Amino acid sequence: MLAGGGGSRVGAGLNKVYLPLAGLPVVSWSLRWVRAVGGIGPVVLVVRPEDEERAAETLDRETHGQQVAVVRGGATRHESEHNALRHLAPAIRAGSVDVVAIHDGARPVAGPGVFRTVVDAARRSGGAIPSLPAGDVVAASSPDAGRSVPIRAQTPQAFLAAPLLDAYELATRDGYEGSDTACTVERYARLRIRCVPGDPRNIKITFAQDLLLAERLLQAADYRLE
Repeated sequence: MLAGGGGSRVGAGLNKVYLPLAGLPVVSWSLRWVRAVGGIGPVVLVVRPEDEERAAETLDRETHGQQVAVVRGGATRHESEHNALRHLAPAIRAGSVDVVAIHDGARPVAGPGVFRTVVDAARRSGGAIPSLPAGDVVAASSPDAGRSVPIRAQTPQAFLAAPLLDAYELATRDGYEGSDTACTVERYARLRIRCVPGDPRNIKITFAQDLLLAERLLQAADYRLE
């Protein structure tokens, strides 16, 4: 889980994933959804060096026995993802981790349902990303239609673990950094990536008003999203 963003566009003096949202830090909601799924682990939280103490305090208060490893992130999203994969590498190579789901901690309204969907789809197909139609965004391959359609990708994105790790090792060797996980996988791994239905509620906290919207969405779902 990526928690290395800033808070400049939110107008906060700290990382936005630690801002309060409906009584919990933003990132705690994503950890709650992972815990609700069950059978997902180990969990890795990627943090900025300056946030390590705040991350430890948050995990101590909010995880309720959930085991979460804290890994220091890199200068870019790609580096941070690779650091998380390096931490998991022994378990991946040993076969005890078969699928990796990468989620942005600034998406607190994902709900457990999307985690189940992408992990199950990745096990069947190789990779899965939740997406919504978006006529003015990026084009991606539609595995069902066999053509390019415009989508707006969300997280979590899930992939078979060993090919994902290999893809990031090759990308780092070449100095390549994809805009998201799927870009790196598409370039370096022979995996079929399926687009699964996303959720309009699965918003990313970018601006201050997003916190208000996220709280309304959580309240509308009675704080239990499926």
